[in-house]
Amino acid sequence: MKIRIEWGYKSPKGQETTFISEEMPAAMALVIAEDLQRTGRLQNLCFVDGFDSSWTVKEMKAYLKGIETEPHNIAVYFDGGYERIERMSGLGCVIYYQQNSKSYRLKANTVIDKLSSNNESEYAALYFCLQELEHLKVHHLPVRFIGDSRVVINGMTKDWPVIEKQFTNWAIRIEEKMAEMGIQSEYELVPRKANAEADKLATQALKGIAIATTAEIIA
Repeated sequence: MKIRIEWGYKSPKGQETTFISEEMPAAMALVIAEDLQRTGRLQNLCFVDGFDSSWTVKEMKAYLKGIETEPHNIAVYFDGGYERIERMSGLGCVIYYQQNSKSYRLKANTVIDKLSSNNESEYAALYFCLQELEHLKVHHLPVRFIGDSRVVINGMTKDWPVIEKQFTNWAIRIEEKMAEMGIQSEYELVPRKANAEADKLATQALKGIAIATTAEIIA
């Protein structure tokens, strides 16, 4: 989770002002906040997350301790494939995360029908990843979504306008689901070869090969 620090400051001569930091990872913010508190001149220090919720130092410490037992530091790769004749879509999802000081990789795929294009399949793949995150009980965390679809990545970041109705519908569903789960999304567009795992899963889904595995990553 990325947050900003807000605090009041009182100088030795009694002059007061308020400061607001840039956004930063929660763990870093806590270290900086505790260092600032040692000056003895701070007033009303708090943390503010991406949803404008306020956290005390005590609450932030408890949060950071608690997420160690839950999935965090999450990166999600997604890809959609499309078979035009049968109008079948293969959806691939790869989730990297940490939990209990260990690293894991989840792979999953599925197939759905009656979508209109490869681009719509890419949107559906992103939504499928959200469903997988929901199964992992991911909530109120930053998540990095990585894909090779310019249409989806630029559409979700609002860099490109989403005009087609079917894409707009998917974008709305995705944003509503993220809001429900409290996910702070970040997006990264990568070359197709950098998304090979998700691409393979989408292709396997179209071939009738179902994948649903989670494995620890051993360094």
